[in-house]
Amino acid sequence: MTRGATAMGVLVAAALLAAACGDIGSSHQASTNTSAPTGAVVVPGAPDAVTGDPGPGPTTIAGVTVALSEIAKASKPVALTPRTGTDDLYVAEQGGTVKVIRVTKTIAPKTNAVTKVTWALDPANVLDISNETDASGERGLLGIVFSSDGRRLYADYTDRDGNTKVVEFPMNADVADTKNRRDLLFVSQPFPNHNGGSLAFGADGFLYIGMGDGGGNGDPSGNGQNKKVLLGKVLRIDPDSTSGDKPYGIPDGNPFANGQDGAPEVWLYGVRNPWRLSFDKASGDLWVGDVGQDEIEEIDRLPAVGGVDAGKGANLGWNLEEGTQPFKGGVSPSSATGPIFQYSHDSGNCAVIGGFVYRGGGIPALQGTYLFGDYCVGDIRGLLQRSGVKLDERSLDVVVPGNALTSFGQDNDGELYALSGSGSVYRIVAA
Repeated sequence: MTRGATAMGVLVAAALLAAACGDIGSSHQASTNTSAPTGAVVVPGAPDAVTGDPGPGPTTIAGVTVALSEIAKASKPVALTPRTGTDDLYVAEQGGTVKVIRVTKTIAPKTNAVTKVTWALDPANVLDISNETDASGERGLLGIVFSSDGRRLYADYTDRDGNTKVVEFPMNADVADTKNRRDLLFVSQPFPNHNGGSLAFGADGFLYIGMGDGGGNGDPSGNGQNKKVLLGKVLRIDPDSTSGDKPYGIPDGNPFANGQDGAPEVWLYGVRNPWRLSFDKASGDLWVGDVGQDEIEEIDRLPAVGGVDAGKGANLGWNLEEGTQPFKGGVSPSSATGPIFQYSHDSGNCAVIGGFVYRGGGIPALQGTYLFGDYCVGDIRGLLQRSGVKLDERSLDVVVPGNALTSFGQDNDGELYALSGSGSVYRIVAA
C-alpha cells in the first residue's frame, strides 16, 4: 500500500512505531546494493551557493563502508541528542519518556588519548510525559533538543487529542523539572499523521521546529503553500524572549515577522513531513529529509550565508510538486527551491529518514558526507556534495537489522548514530 492510499499513510516516522520488525540480529549486516536507489536523480538547479562550504575534502565515497555498533537498548527510540558539558546522550522514546545513555571515556594519563569508551543506558527517566501523549501510529514523543547551555530540554510531542505541543523543561541535574515547564507552542492537527517533530537549534541561537502538513492524502487543505498557517513549515522562534501574548519571541529576521504576508513563526514552507532536519556543524547549512506522497522522496539542502539564515523564506514546493514533479496536475511554483537529491519508490523505498552531515574524526573518508536512509529499506546511504553539486551518492554497505531505521543522532564530537524502531541505538563506525 502506498502512503497516499489512506489518510494515515505510512510516514517515515509513523510506521516508526509500527511493530518491531523482527530480531536485532548481528551488529553489522551487509547490503549488496551499492548503487544509488533506483530512480535517484540529482536535481539541476538545486542550491548552488558557494558560501558556507567548509573547503576541500573527499570527492568520492567509493569503497567507504560503515558498521553498526549497538550501544544501548531503548523502547521505540525516535530521537537522540547530545548535551553541552557532558559526553552523555539523551534518547527520546516514542511512548513519552527520555532516558540518558551514560558515556564513559578512559583517558591515557600521559597522552590524554581516549583508550576506551563505554555506553550504558540509565533506566531512570530524565522525563516522563507518557500520560500526556498517545503513542499510536505516528503520534507520541517525536523530538527533543537541549538549549545551548544544556540547562533546558525541549520536547515536541502530540497530546492525547493528537495536537502538537512544544514544551520547555528546566533541567535539575539529570531530571527534567515538570513543575516549572513552559508550554511554548500548540498547533492543532487535523489528521493523525504528518506531525513532523524535529527540533534543532541553529547557530543563531533560535529554535527550529519541523511541522508536517497536518496529514491526509495530498495535503487536502493546501497547508504547505499557505504561509498563514504553521502546518507544512519549518518554524523559527526565540524561546528566550516573548512577543505580545506569545510565550516565545519572533526573531526580527523571520521572513514574515510582521505577520502581514505569512505567520510570524514561519521560516520556510512547502514541506510535507520533514523527518528529519539538521544543521551542518561546519557550514550551518540546513538539511531536510522530506517524506513524499506516492512516488518521490527528497532531500533538501539550504545553504547558509555566513553560517546562518539557511533556508530563509524558501518554498520547497509541496503540495504543488512532489520532488521536482508537478503533483496531481499542480503547477510548480517558479520560486520553488528544488531538492539536492531525490529518489523514487522503486526497490521497496517508501519514506526518507533524514540524517546529518558527518563531522566526526572516526571515519575521515566520510568527512562532509550527509548520511540518510529509508524506513522501508533500512540501508544507510551517503550523499557527498559541495556548492550544491553532487559529487557522489551510494550505499555505505550496512542495513539496520529488521529494516527498522527510524532516526539518526549526532554527538558533540560529530559522530553519528542510527536508531531502530525495534529497540536498538547504534553508533556508526568504520567497517
